[in-house]
Amino acid sequence: MEYLPEVYQEFLREHSVIAEAYSTLAQACNEAGGFDQKTRELVQLGIAIGLSSEGAVKSHARRAMTAGVSAESIRGAVLLSLTTAGFPAMIAAMKWADEVLAKR
Repeated sequence: MEYLPEVYQEFLREHSVIAEAYSTLAQACNEAGGFDQKTRELVQLGIAIGLSSEGAVKSHARRAMTAGVSAESIRGAVLLSLTTAGFPAMIAAMKWADEVLAKR
């Protein structure tokens, strides 16, 4: 991944053993579902929206783009969250995703 927030870089430096274990767990989870990378990123984007997690929404929007998901599909996934996560979560997520998309 090309961009890592400073707080995450600091975590990697200070807790390398935990970060490595987390990475191994994430890889196992990625392989268990049988989803392709684009689908995984869109699912995780949806989860991030439901949690109203700015960092996770931005991260998974970036990862989705890297996996080849179009900006239109990312925005579409955010819009799908409206009836499940609610208007405030969706509109905040759209702002966060648009911030990421504007940088590409």
